[in-house]
Amino acid sequence: MTARPTRWAAGGSDNDYYAETFAALVAEGEDVEGEARLADALCPRGARVLDAGAGMGRVAAALQQRGHHVLAVEPDAGLVARAQATYPDLPVLPVDVLDVDARMLAAAGAPEAFDLVVAVGNVMVFVAEGTEVAVLRRLHDLLAPGGRVLLGFHPVDGPTTSRDYAPADFVADATAAGLHVDARYGSYELHPPTDSYVVWVLARGTDRA
Repeated sequence: MTARPTRWAAGGSDNDYYAETFAALVAEGEDVEGEARLADALCPRGARVLDAGAGMGRVAAALQQRGHHVLAVEPDAGLVARAQATYPDLPVLPVDVLDVDARMLAAAGAPEAFDLVVAVGNVMVFVAEGTEVAVLRRLHDLLAPGGRVLLGFHPVDGPTTSRDYAPADFVADATAAGLHVDARYGSYELHPPTDSYVVWVLARGTDRA
């Protein structure tokens, strides 16, 4: 079990803005599927997808609507409740990704390995201090052969309680976790890399051509 509180949990009630903002956008019919469009392009039709740190489930639900077999993982009870209310057909494991094991996956009717693991929305800058490599290793271990990981976060000046995570430090941690960088972009629309936001596509080092 995870022992340290995450940086997200340290935000307490200040985190309410996240779910409230996106719930309002969903209710108003606004486009909240930018990350999901790129994720959809990264995997085959009917792919096995894990959304780690799924928040209120908007990306996972968008991928489910595109015909993928999706499992959301989210430890924040308030966000889990919001996901279940907004997307009642979306399966959600209410745990930290570090706690996901074969028993949980089997109980959820999910596979043990995934074609794509998604961790967008600043997940990596909100994990518990000192667990970055462990989280990346867990994402690595959840990949099926040939699978990939899609991540995105603000490397500097991110939300309250998040850490600064220089791209060079992230690459070093990903490498230590057995992953390598397939691509880096500045947005989910594949703009060139920027200093303000980073989008990564990673794969297992053993799958590298």
